[in-house]
Amino acid sequence: MQWGKYLHFWRYPAYLEVLWYRLVTPAQVRRRGVKVGAHVTFWGSPLVSQAPFSYMVIGKYCVLCSASAYTALGVNHPVVLRTLRAGARIEIGEGVRMSGCTVCAARRVEIGARTCIGANVTIVDTDFHALDPADRASLQDADLAISVPVEIGADVFLGMNSIVLKGVRIGDGAIVGAGAVVTKDVLPHAIVAGNPARVVGTVAQMSEVR
Repeated sequence: MQWGKYLHFWRYPAYLEVLWYRLVTPAQVRRRGVKVGAHVTFWGSPLVSQAPFSYMVIGKYCVLCSASAYTALGVNHPVVLRTLRAGARIEIGEGVRMSGCTVCAARRVEIGARTCIGANVTIVDTDFHALDPADRASLQDADLAISVPVEIGADVFLGMNSIVLKGVRIGDGAIVGAGAVVTKDVLPHAIVAGNPARVVGTVAQMSEVR
């Protein structure tokens, strides 16, 4: 019998990798202070950092993909979840799916239930740096940065490489095109694209075309 072709299985047993992501990774994320709901699936290990006295929750049935092997498009980096200040909140609703997504909150980022977030999307509620050059050169730079909460509704689709900036509200069922930079509110069921993102249609219109 030719055992050679089976050696790779024993050296890199895929089932152990799956068990690690299903059992060990959720426990690791919880130890970092994140409230993880039931039946959350991790493919790969996310990068999670939580500021003291901040809050982060991942709703049940969410799927977070941090490894290119587990998503068709691949990801540039693992999922990044990061609160930057005391009191900051990241709230991810039930059934949200994300691949290689970055979420940074200095105040609050909310993502509604069943929202689908494409590969390498960035969602931030802060400028990270102060506007005034003197402040930007100081040790208080990050604290003086403008931050406004971001709210993303339920059943939203954020296309790959899109960016959602501070203060934006995206309504339920909206679609953000690939590579779009969202700087203003998006109405429910609207479709936006471009930089800066502009309305190019509605979900109902596109459904009629199909």
